[in-house]
Amino acid sequence: MGKLLLLILLIAAAAAAWLWYSINYPYQGFGSEGVFVEVPHGSSSRSVARLLQRKGVVRSAVAFEVYARRHPRRSLQAGEYFFDRATSAHDVFWKLANGQIFEQPFTVREGETMFDIAHDLEAGKFMPASDFLRAAKDPTLIQDIVPKASTLEGFLFPATYHLSRHPSATALTADMVKKFKEEWSAVTSAASAGDKMTTSGAFTEATQSTPTPADPPTAANAVNNDASPSTRPVAAVVTLASLVERETPRPEERPLVAGVFENRLHKNMPLQCDPTVIYALEQQGRYNGTISIADLHIDSPYNSYTHTGLPPGPIGNPGQASLRAAYQPAHTNYLYFVANTQGGHFFSATLAEHNNNVIKYRHLLAGEQASNR
Repeated sequence: MGKLLLLILLIAAAAAAWLWYSINYPYQGFGSEGVFVEVPHGSSSRSVARLLQRKGVVRSAVAFEVYARRHPRRSLQAGEYFFDRATSAHDVFWKLANGQIFEQPFTVREGETMFDIAHDLEAGKFMPASDFLRAAKDPTLIQDIVPKASTLEGFLFPATYHLSRHPSATALTADMVKKFKEEWSAVTSAASAGDKMTTSGAFTEATQSTPTPADPPTAANAVNNDASPSTRPVAAVVTLASLVERETPRPEERPLVAGVFENRLHKNMPLQCDPTVIYALEQQGRYNGTISIADLHIDSPYNSYTHTGLPPGPIGNPGQASLRAAYQPAHTNYLYFVANTQGGHFFSATLAEHNNNVIKYRHLLAGEQASNR
């Protein structure tokens, strides 16, 4: 009887040691390239344990299941997981219990169109471009704020998103629109708070001067720049922001660019914004990287050379700085701007000043000293 008891104790000790070893010592029964494991929704700990053993992630399904049963309050989260090195069953369990699914960063850059995003997703092997475009052309997600929208263009907020290997296009557009609504709320809330401040504390009024490349204009040296929130509908503000985004890379210039466009809109002048022509050409599959004089006459409602007012919708997806600028444009008398070869622009209130700035720009391009006239 004593020998039998001893044998049972020895077997129990050996089993316990084996379980301890199986749970705590790393194991890699898969290739050096790593292995993906898809845990289906509603899976039991037993089925997950068997799946992990079959994939070579854990040494023993039995040991993994025993460890899982010791933590009944922690369920294994569904999703796709990636294992690229030897890992203990202990660490595998907590990886699944904490839902550390496989994700890759995907960045949408400010100003990109939905066509750019679709191309980048396909190039990154996330999904076919057509899948994303199909989801982006369904405006249901923004009907609460833009009832007449025809697509999600302008509302796919530029940010870094973390995607699975095979993300859902509809889930991705939902995340982008959700992010837009959060940022839009932040922009309007900040504007409302700022509007309650005295304008003397928020901005300073200065006399207008012709800016130079070394002294780019900002909202602080514009004329009468007590910026107040726009009364335009959301769709119009986002459309204006998309133009601003494409016109200047400098955040400090964006309120001025928005102000120029606002002034032209009030005077019923064509906006003459080159990026709208580019967008029109892209829609027709005709853009080759440059625009010609003939392109300025393209037959499209997006062509801001041949049509007054804003385009029928955004021409890209603006970031927060451009949204803020379009929502609170600087109050100036500027009607024109032209590049200054240093990433910024010369701004002017009259055509004569603008023509002088164009000449100055051409001199700078030629490497000549610009006149300060």
